Amino acid sequence: MVGAGAAGLFAALTAAYAGARVALVSATPLAESASYWAQGGLAAALGADDHPDNHLADTLAAGRGAARRSAAATLCDEAPARVAELQGMGVRFDADRRGRLVLGLEGGHAARRVVHAGGSATGRRITRQLSALVAEAESIEVLEGRRAAALWSERGRCIGVVCDDGRPLRARAVLLATGGAAALWARTTNPAGAVGAGLLLAHHAGAALADLELVQFHPTALLTADGADGFLVTEAVRGEGAVLVDAHGERFVDELAPRDEVAVAIEGRMQATGATSVGLDMRAVDPSLFPNVIGALRRAGLDPARTPVPVAPAAHYVMGGIATDLAGRSRLAGLYAVGECACTGLHGANRLASNSLSECFVFGRRAALSALDEPALGAASRSPPTPPDPPIAPAPAAASRAALWRKAGLERSAEDLSALLSDAHPLVRLIAASALLRAESRGAHRRSDAHDTDPALDAHHVVVGADAIARLERWS
Repeated sequence: MVGAGAAGLFAALTAAYAGARVALVSATPLAESASYWAQGGLAAALGADDHPDNHLADTLAAGRGAARRSAAATLCDEAPARVAELQGMGVRFDADRRGRLVLGLEGGHAARRVVHAGGSATGRRITRQLSALVAEAESIEVLEGRRAAALWSERGRCIGVVCDDGRPLRARAVLLATGGAAALWARTTNPAGAVGAGLLLAHHAGAALADLELVQFHPTALLTADGADGFLVTEAVRGEGAVLVDAHGERFVDELAPRDEVAVAIEGRMQATGATSVGLDMRAVDPSLFPNVIGALRRAGLDPARTPVPVAPAAHYVMGGIATDLAGRSRLAGLYAVGECACTGLHGANRLASNSLSECFVFGRRAALSALDEPALGAASRSPPTPPDPPIAPAPAAASRAALWRKAGLERSAEDLSALLSDAHPLVRLIAASALLRAESRGAHRRSDAHDTDPALDAHHVVVGADAIARLERWS
């Protein structure tokens, strides 16, 4: 298991509780992963007036005709059971005085179906509890402060990883839960390490990547001159009454529309007025619902109780990743992927709010159980590889991040994307190739030279194989 965010922790526990021995490789100490900072909740049809079919309809609508229906149906059907399982593991979700779960409303959802733990501290609460359970599990060996430097493959099968300290780990299955890649863009809500390292490790070993061109830009990332720039102001505050206003104090968008619509509306208003941000007016929101958001804003010198806070879109979530089936299997035997580094096709061209955290648990469980069925390993036929030098997944240079923001941001063109094909960073090149092939505008992918959505591309995904050539595939 590589990665100790929500997906990795849950998958490790699922495998361990099923009788497996697990080695968990974590670059950071437990409970310090990117999931720790997740403000969103888990989307699940738990209300008396809700149903998984309604959740599915909203997911497909948000995905703009590119969501894989089978993956979306799996998530919507199984998410309620995963919420209950997390409760059984000791996660305390927000409830009312009668003990009933408090369900939040977020953009793109037609009903209240988002559960939180500690308001906007959901990621912190869940990873802290799961980390404690992992630390207590005798069958899980935690290797903190290490990274996977390479995947170990023999005869077309992944049989382990090699850590950056040279330690080889053999296993009947390797599960990557290494997080996303949105920090490749210069303006981002993500921690600095979210640059798609797991994607490049998998691709170098022969696994396919998919949907790299489909990148969600969160509408409400703080715009400041200090270290708080890019801080994500959770969508849930808009569900509780916050509104977006321009420099004249006028509302200009439905705040609870799907994220791609809201982000584009903000960008359009900034271009029309020459402003660098719009205002998020939170004065009607109960501050006790979002203590960590209010605290972060005040530490940045802002008082949301008195004036709107400056926000603008920032790269937030790459819908693409390592192409997998609904059990987390990649196209390299023995290699699995879950969470933000994976791509089941669930999100299509626009992720529905809070589906990603549910995805970690729904598909993390499915992948862990499937991996247990992999055949036992025989004797290794050769020595494990040594950590490569230079690394397979190098840190992106500032120039690459700036170029990706300028040329593959909220709006792209064939000319700009073609210029990225010669970028120094390999994942930037793969993103550009994928975005060039999707010659249309759909959801979060907007082409200035192809404004319309092409119906012929419905349900199609851009897949990049080991040969680095982008191809279109239709997934059912």
